[in-house]
Amino acid sequence: MTDSRIANVELGTGGPEVGVQGLGCMGMSFAYGPTDADEARATLERALELGVTLFDTADVYGLGENEKFISPFVKAHRDEVVLATKFGLFRDPAEPTKRTIRNDTPYLRQAVEGSLRRLDVEVIDLYYMHRRDVNIPIEETVGTMAELVREGKVKHLGLSEVTGGELRAAHAVHPIAAVQSEWSLFSRDIEAGVVPAVRELGVALVPYSPLGRGFLTGSFVNADQDLTSDDFRRTMPRFTGDNAAANAALLEPVRAVAEAHGASPGQIALAWVQQQAALFGLPVVPIPGTRKRTRVEENTAATRIVLTEDELAVLEPIASKVAGERYADMSFSSAGRE
Repeated sequence: MTDSRIANVELGTGGPEVGVQGLGCMGMSFAYGPTDADEARATLERALELGVTLFDTADVYGLGENEKFISPFVKAHRDEVVLATKFGLFRDPAEPTKRTIRNDTPYLRQAVEGSLRRLDVEVIDLYYMHRRDVNIPIEETVGTMAELVREGKVKHLGLSEVTGGELRAAHAVHPIAAVQSEWSLFSRDIEAGVVPAVRELGVALVPYSPLGRGFLTGSFVNADQDLTSDDFRRTMPRFTGDNAAANAALLEPVRAVAEAHGASPGQIALAWVQQQAALFGLPVVPIPGTRKRTRVEENTAATRIVLTEDELAVLEPIASKVAGERYADMSFSSAGRE
């Protein structure tokens, strides 16, 4: 495995410079079943060695525990790391399976102070609105976020799972550096409205779940049968029952392209996402999640794979054939509002 560092890109007009691939840290302590904390910490260090500099978490991951988990690593490498966290998804500790969305100013101010405390930092490099509360004007929420920038608590602003129209309204209040949305061979709904808006405004696209939450790597076939009872993916329609079987069959072209490159299916899925930057003319910084050093080495190596036009054509139809929505409740996603 080569130790070549990945290239850098500007995270939106005026945004920070980051590696062209980031790291999603959620699974290191939340949502995807048992984890090895020591290996996860070593994975953070290995990612940085390979040029990954954007590290992504959120206050809702483990009710703040994920922020606490990555804090020592961030503090040890503060000048090298671009730290991203989020607010807006609220879980009551008394009802941890129930999610609500809050974008109101009092909650936002409470949330940022909590994240700063748990992360033990003076400023958050990239602060996202995790989900959109449609009952509160987005201009109001972003206006409060802009105050955090002026107060020195946040450097850059981001939005997650917003529509193209919502992004335009927000950007008119304060520059948005990045939009984080699901984008992969299995999930391409953002290409209709979000991607054109991102490109028009000079915003970066930060795809989460670019590996289809591991499904595109072949690491599991049916969530009900293959994953532990506490794994979040068991709640997702496309990974269970008949949907899972139908979707597993869609991976054959991915495996064929992977064989031609001497690569893994996951690397081809990541290469496809990375290549959308050139196809659409905008910065694209996917944040595949992993908690293993070998996986982060594999993932970063995918940034050096270039797919041919014929290979892209073979992969093109996959998303249109996927069975099942990406969430049981799509109202939490931008696609549910477009």
